Amino acid sequence: MHETPLFSKAGSLFAGRRSKWVTLAVWVILIGILSVFLPNVNSQENNAARQLPDDSWSLQATELMHEHFPSYEGVPALVVWYRADGLTDPDLAGIQKVAAQLTEKPLEAQQGVPPLHQMPAPALKSMLSQDGKLLVLPVSFKEGTETEVLQEGLKKLQEVATVQLGGDPFAAPITDGGLHARITGPVGIQTDATALFKNADFALLMATVLLVLILLILIYRSPILAVIPLIGVGFAYGIISPILGFLAKMDWITVDSQSISIMTVLLFGAGTDYCLFFVARYRQSLLEERNPYSALRASFAGSTGAIGMSGLTVIVSLLGLLFAHYGSNHRFAIPFSVAIFIMAIASLTLVPALLAIIGRVSFFPFIPMTPEMRAEKERKKGKRIREQKAVGRFSAALGRIVTEKPKSVLIISLLVLLALASFAPQIRFTYNILESFPSTMPSREGFQLLGDHVSPGSLAPMNVIVDTEGKPIDVKGALSALPYVASVSDPVNSKQDGNYKSYELIFKQDPYDLEIIDRVPDIRNTVEKQMSAAGLDAPRLWVGGETATQYDTKTVVERDTRVVIPVVIAVIALLLLIYLRSIVAMIYLIATVILSYFSALGAGWLILHQFMDTSAIQGLIPLYAFVFLVALGEDYNIFMISSIWQERGRLGLREAVRLGVSSTSSVITSAGLILAGTFAVLASLPIQVLVQFGVICAIGVLLDTFIVRPFLVPSITILLGRAAFWPGKAEAGRAVADRG
Repeated sequence: MHETPLFSKAGSLFAGRRSKWVTLAVWVILIGILSVFLPNVNSQENNAARQLPDDSWSLQATELMHEHFPSYEGVPALVVWYRADGLTDPDLAGIQKVAAQLTEKPLEAQQGVPPLHQMPAPALKSMLSQDGKLLVLPVSFKEGTETEVLQEGLKKLQEVATVQLGGDPFAAPITDGGLHARITGPVGIQTDATALFKNADFALLMATVLLVLILLILIYRSPILAVIPLIGVGFAYGIISPILGFLAKMDWITVDSQSISIMTVLLFGAGTDYCLFFVARYRQSLLEERNPYSALRASFAGSTGAIGMSGLTVIVSLLGLLFAHYGSNHRFAIPFSVAIFIMAIASLTLVPALLAIIGRVSFFPFIPMTPEMRAEKERKKGKRIREQKAVGRFSAALGRIVTEKPKSVLIISLLVLLALASFAPQIRFTYNILESFPSTMPSREGFQLLGDHVSPGSLAPMNVIVDTEGKPIDVKGALSALPYVASVSDPVNSKQDGNYKSYELIFKQDPYDLEIIDRVPDIRNTVEKQMSAAGLDAPRLWVGGETATQYDTKTVVERDTRVVIPVVIAVIALLLLIYLRSIVAMIYLIATVILSYFSALGAGWLILHQFMDTSAIQGLIPLYAFVFLVALGEDYNIFMISSIWQERGRLGLREAVRLGVSSTSSVITSAGLILAGTFAVLASLPIQVLVQFGVICAIGVLLDTFIVRPFLVPSITILLGRAAFWPGKAEAGRAVADRG
């Protein structure tokens, strides 16, 4: 192990005899000050932030509706009233009372409600579904209303209905008899989704902490050591939360419940990994150094460079999301990068200080001792004490296998990964947000009722706006002729300019279904042809509504995937080139992680589709999974390859690889199991997008841990020989070692 004066001094600075207490005190004081004067990140959630860029068709259409059609009634919450044996006159009278109260005492941000209470009975009954079992009461809210306001409004709406009807129609299962009500539509879906994430936060945190604690105890068989990384993550979160809360309060960043949930997983997974990287070096040093402070200094020298480089790789990968245009993709970049940066600092300051305070007892009951210390203890006890080795038998066996049969190892590894990757092209994607939610979620139940008794397209009509320039154009006829359109309204004239006309289009199918979403360009082309036939040289039209929004989402997300992935690859490649000074090593390290990514997608789809009855995965998943898997996968490669590079100048390549695989096997396996476990926790949540993300990332981490890192990368390194260091020379190993 090579020591450098700089990192040895850093060890004394943060984990010396006196400085260890100063380091701990600084962290405690910082957390106290920030917690008192800055808001926590959860208090600054904004779940209604805009997702699409300003030039999106759907956003332009919405703005035009506000400008030219002021009667446009914003975003609807559809209250679906249902009785299996048909709605009765008392049911309708009660619904009229609800409409009357909402008209007299509007909810906060309420923009409109139809005057059902003013309708005579025949007119009201004409609004029922054909089978007479269902009635929809749309209650619209202003665009951009905060989710908390919408949630409170819907809660009051339910209270009003309960009072007016003499019972709660929102509570009983749909299969029961009697009158039922469910709130669906864009507002119902948005509020239900937010509630799911909020309810998941605490469960996710507790499950993650418990899982990490159990895995650490099982792996290290030390209750004290199991707690130290969790303390490190907890302290880091104590700094991260108020900093992100402050940034959000200043409107420099935007955070939502989904990003906080995923950040929690990332923090516990990656944070524990960094702590374990340092702990592994510390344990190895304690087997060689009697003085624990000398061991800590040696640990700094041996691990700081790898931990720093690993953290930097994750940070710059996440910052690559700044190139994304879709809101949630772009907004992930800063919060996640800040979280990893602070966690890396905690791993190199607070965790060493805690280890210095506790000392060798951290590893109780299997306390690492030097040969001299073990001999002294044997003399005192009068019996032989089991020798502790830096490398276990299993780890040593891995090192031997990969160095003795590199060709066989390479071929088998590639076959496994390529076989799994072959399933990736079979993946089907969806942008139907309802499919992410449990079937018992109220808004999904309401949507199902609409689909069963009314056209499902009424859940979210499409708005088509045209500038006729004063010419007669049969837009309604052209749209009505489309086979997937259920109905088109008569045109509504703009109050600003009579040339602008708006049409409401209702689909025959689910307006969130990918087949319908992909019809948006066809609808535009149909209207454009009709306008061109009327003599308009440059037809001007706009398409809005939820289906158009989902089409724009699909387009922007696909664009982000095409742009961000090459950016992340390029930045990581540059960092690896600077760190390793080898073009060849940079290329195959990047290639192995990309192969692992596609293998994770393929394996994830296989499990989700075949065993979890998933017909399609959310369109956002590939980009999310790529950024996390490539960044975290390179973490493990960097930690192992840095060990090989350090020893390359002292040992032969084959021996350096054997030692590198053996010495890092235990810690990377431990770290990989913990990181995969934290991602797998997401699969326990009732939100499909997080289940899919968690399953794919967990599989990817396991592939990196058990195939790419111990077999694929080392076998390629051996087979390439000296070429692996090109254009560097053998001394390149010393150069990396000198950098930590």
